[in-house]
Amino acid sequence: MSPTTPETATESSSRLRCINCGSIRERADQDFRCPTCGDLFEVFYPGWQTARSCQAAGRRAEDLKQLWRDRKTSQAPADLSGVWRFRELLPTLKSEPITLREGNTPLYDLPRCAQAAGMQSLQAKHQGMNPTASFKDTGMTTAASFARQEGFRWVACASTGNTSASMAAYAARGGMRSLVLIPEGKISWGKLSQSLDYGAVTCQLRADFDGCVRVLNELVKRRPIYLLNSVNPYRLEGQKTAAIELLEQLNWQPPEHIIVPGGNLGNSSALGKALVEMKELGLISRLPKLSVIQAEGANPFVRSIREDGGAKLTPMQADTLATAIRIGNPASWKKAQKVLKATGGEVEEVSEIEIALAKAEIGADGVGCEPASAVTLAGLKKLVKRGFVRSNESVVLILTGHVLKDPEFTLKFHRGDLFTGTLDEKHAAMLGAQQRAPLVLDATVDAVSGVLDKFDREVPGE
Repeated sequence: MSPTTPETATESSSRLRCINCGSIRERADQDFRCPTCGDLFEVFYPGWQTARSCQAAGRRAEDLKQLWRDRKTSQAPADLSGVWRFRELLPTLKSEPITLREGNTPLYDLPRCAQAAGMQSLQAKHQGMNPTASFKDTGMTTAASFARQEGFRWVACASTGNTSASMAAYAARGGMRSLVLIPEGKISWGKLSQSLDYGAVTCQLRADFDGCVRVLNELVKRRPIYLLNSVNPYRLEGQKTAAIELLEQLNWQPPEHIIVPGGNLGNSSALGKALVEMKELGLISRLPKLSVIQAEGANPFVRSIREDGGAKLTPMQADTLATAIRIGNPASWKKAQKVLKATGGEVEEVSEIEIALAKAEIGADGVGCEPASAVTLAGLKKLVKRGFVRSNESVVLILTGHVLKDPEFTLKFHRGDLFTGTLDEKHAAMLGAQQRAPLVLDATVDAVSGVLDKFDREVPGE
């Protein structure tokens, strides 16, 4: 059935295709690697070729848009999900999905951030407003649902924090057990507390994220455990719906640029895949440029693009305070490279100081985010200076996690000791204007009033 014919299409016929050798399979082994060449799979839909060549494709695209709008008034669990509401563009699930009403995330205007970046206007799609407070939920609902459908009792992931929190929640909701492998002492306590609360068996390994991945890949070959990292192509199918929802929020008028943080590169790959598919199906008329921003201390993809044109990637020992993107060997780099080429996007890297400043500037617009999300604003500033983004163009930042995902970072920033004892300490003075440490005062009206007078003098007119 064609997914662009809502009157008849109730399912999307999908296959798995290796991104390297093109091998096609109905299902993957437990490590989600191609048995022929060892590379990753992607989901594709053979029936869409007919839809693309059909003269009525434009009309069918309009019918799909109307169908998705109509579902907003439905109380069916799948329709209340901002992922499964777009199920015509997802693999067929033969059972009820595991859902926590994920997706449905807001699109915010950021006027102060626009000014800081030299833009006339700026918007942010805040995926941190998902049920477990990160973008991972949009992919976890699909992958966890397929795990349960295939009869797995255990699901597992290696994580820098957000994946583990999301997986644990969806496993609990779906009646499955979950195993989390995390690098010891290298994730936010806020994220770790989530996976514990949702009942995950949590193991802190004496390794970095990439070391945890190596252990997990061996484990799933030995035991009946369903892998839920972003190498799982069903994860990316769910995550791509954020781009579909974004375009719906923009009345199907694509922005010139979408800017995404780069860690394991599954999110940029998923969003880019959605953009290409939407254009092919007639849902949008042109592709936005999708650009990927990494921290300087965790920039293997930036190096790959700049030094080798994306032909190869050299792993590195990642080091950044933005823990969600502290990944030195991103699994989905080939998919992200393909997206970059298809959309004409760019890569950029930003320093720890630039990340901290951008995070505070986003907060000053009343929209909090985790440090990894803030690389988007920091990177935008550089892309504007380079002339890749023009001040009058429309730009959407993808904010991947909620501000409370990493409260330690925020508190240290505002106390002024975030960079104490680091090489960045001498540059941290530039952050002073954004810092708002708690003030300890006598319990008198005069003491508090004096503080207000001080701020009135420092910021005239506010």
